[in-house]
Amino acid sequence: MIIRRYARCLLTVFLTLGLGGCASWFDDDLPDPEVHLVKVEVISAKLLEQKFLLHFRIDNPNDSDLTVRSLEYRVHLGDILLADGEYEHWFTISPRHSAYFKVPIRTNLWSKVRDLAKLLKKSDQPIPYRLEGELETGIFIAHYVHLARNGVIIAADLIPEQHR
Repeated sequence: MIIRRYARCLLTVFLTLGLGGCASWFDDDLPDPEVHLVKVEVISAKLLEQKFLLHFRIDNPNDSDLTVRSLEYRVHLGDILLADGEYEHWFTISPRHSAYFKVPIRTNLWSKVRDLAKLLKKSDQPIPYRLEGELETGIFIAHYVHLARNGVIIAADLIPEQHR
């Protein structure tokens, strides 16, 4: 009988200590990684289908490896939704380093061609863009980093030069 009480007491102590350690897995005061849309590359632009390559950079500001599981994204040019989707590809970023990756997208902007033409009319003027989404990191336990970044692109940078 005394052995059972001792075993229960010991089990309770181990569980309490173990759960306290688990709580520290969720209470991470480390800075979140930063995600940047570096470039939007036009692959092809046909009437009913446009192909782009989104170039992203993720900065790991921490002293430990960062495992990226996926990126859910929405990219707006002005008020026009250019692309949205999810990129599921696991990779690891070394401590205090950056990683670059490319996301191919396919879209049909036919219904927004008039609004897009207005944005591109003055090719030397900056066009505001907005990147929203969620970055999923972690190996065993997922950590979600919400993204909200604004910037500008120059339309002339997107249009390939013609040979003269």
